[in-house]
Amino acid sequence: MTKKIEDWLDDVPEENNAEDEEIIWVSKSEIKRDAEALKELGAEMVELGQNSLDKLQLDEDLRAAINLAQKIKKEGRRRQLQLIGKMLRSRDIEPIQTALDKLKNRHNQQVSLFHKLEVLRDRLVEEGDDAVPSVLALYPHADRQQLRALIRNAQKEKAANKPPKAYRQIFQYLRELAEEQQ
Repeated sequence: MTKKIEDWLDDVPEENNAEDEEIIWVSKSEIKRDAEALKELGAEMVELGQNSLDKLQLDEDLRAAINLAQKIKKEGRRRQLQLIGKMLRSRDIEPIQTALDKLKNRHNQQVSLFHKLEVLRDRLVEEGDDAVPSVLALYPHADRQQLRALIRNAQKEKAANKPPKAYRQIFQYLRELAEEQQ
């Protein structure tokens, strides 16, 4: 009357055996790591400004939760970040992560460009008219006369220990040239 386990397994249809094999067991630690990663993603989104948030593909509920977290301080903010992480678990985060990566990269590129422009500005002030051809090679549509006037003014200000107005104007002009070129 009693069946052996092997006999019982033989009676089980093959479909159930196939389903059992497809189950993937996930450890508690992995679940916790995933939840923490989603919470950190939510914290990154909370730190963004409104213009950057507009560029992300967020539904109304998630956007409202992020806006609320931006207004809350201390313990309430921590709990709101946990809620955002929980909300992200039920969403496809790949497009959000991709958009965040693009925003970060754009920021890094802009910082790099600003550093290059600062070096170029310093070179222009130090070398004077000798450095103008290198700027014209980078930005052919640059106005040579305006650039030379700004350089002379910056050199005069530097010699007289005056505030660096023309120095800043050179940077602004170089930044405008770089933005026009893009």
